Amino acid sequence: AAGPRGTGGYIPVRRKFVLAMAAGLAWMVFSILAAEAWIRDLSLAIGPVASYLAIYGIAVIPGFMNAFLVVSLLLDRRPPVRDALAPLPGITILVAAYNEESNIVATIESIALQHYPGPLQVVVINDGSTDATAEKLAGLQYSWLEVMNLERNVGKANALNEGLKRAAWDLTLTVDGDSYLYRNALHNLVGRYLSDPPNTRAVAGAVLVRNSRKNLVTAIQEWDYFHGISAIKRLQSLYQGTLVAQGAFSVYDTAMLREMGGWPHTVGEDIVLTWGILERGHRVGFAENACLFTNAPDTWKQFIRQRQRWSRGLVEAFKSHWRLLFKPRMTTLFIWWNLLFPYMDLAYTLVFIPGMLLALFGVYWVAGPMTLLVLPLATVVNYLMFRIQARMFTEQGLKVRRNVVGFLLYALFYSVVLQPACVVGYVQELVNRTKNWGTK
Repeated sequence: AAGPRGTGGYIPVRRKFVLAMAAGLAWMVFSILAAEAWIRDLSLAIGPVASYLAIYGIAVIPGFMNAFLVVSLLLDRRPPVRDALAPLPGITILVAAYNEESNIVATIESIALQHYPGPLQVVVINDGSTDATAEKLAGLQYSWLEVMNLERNVGKANALNEGLKRAAWDLTLTVDGDSYLYRNALHNLVGRYLSDPPNTRAVAGAVLVRNSRKNLVTAIQEWDYFHGISAIKRLQSLYQGTLVAQGAFSVYDTAMLREMGGWPHTVGEDIVLTWGILERGHRVGFAENACLFTNAPDTWKQFIRQRQRWSRGLVEAFKSHWRLLFKPRMTTLFIWWNLLFPYMDLAYTLVFIPGMLLALFGVYWVAGPMTLLVLPLATVVNYLMFRIQARMFTEQGLKVRRNVVGFLLYALFYSVVLQPACVVGYVQELVNRTKNWGTK
């Protein structure tokens, strides 16, 4: 993830990591010194221990992360992809579908429109759908398409594992049943896999929102997928270990999948699988220009369920692969970040949100002038994310939609729903609630 040698602009990736870490630590020291008066004032209300936990959770640690992210994004230069004219290997695409009668045909047709320049096998696993998914699939006639109609719903992980048994090629991709592949998505994803370092065993594609015009819920999420999720994956890929090769659109080494026993039967099967790949010493990459559009949850209830599921998946990943916390590699930093997410989400939920409400009544224990401490870096981060993604969109012949209302609500309101939902998800997994398909 560095610039080409001999161009005069090459910086080794480990040096980039050191520079970003130094910037993060410098900002953290500044934040600690600047926050002392804030902590002193808050201590009068809730005590010193709670004050330190609160301010570090909502300002100091996020400030370090933002500074690290800013410097990393400024230094990032995506490595070139192999020659577009070079032959590409055969691939197997697994599509797990449950009650997707309104989407599955468009998904398969989007694969057909890719005109992938290599052998292609698509296995659709109809996971006991109770609607007309089977009938819709029966009407499709492609030589490379196979359909497995499971008699009963067995869950996404088990459905994918059934499909994996039929995988005929060395590379296996997963695509959600309600998705649409943008042009050259397969070529770009496989090309990135082949161009990345030889220890790469999976590469995540870029998942974007397909139904962003439906309502405000999806309009807000458009910015999260376009802005935040893609930027974080890009950062993690720079340091040689994307933490989630999401089931919606990723490519994996087939032999490795079989060696690992396929997808685990968990709520967050994709994150648990990815961490298993990383624990084995392999690398996971990210192809920012391999674009797939998927339907995001279109009600707040569905959105909250999705993010609870993702949070449960994070806890599951730590349960199964906690040893990653002590693995000597650059991406171990991000594993520790993930360990801090429950704490920061709890601090935001229990401290920042009530603090904002108190500020409306003139009580500025939490939300006051010192809250501005985190705004400059957050603004820079958002600007960089936008510039990088907008440039990728231009290269792919896409346009950034003028979704101003969605962006304002994303910036001002999104976390008020997101982070409490995550807290509930952590708790659900810790008390071992039932695992099912849920929402992706």
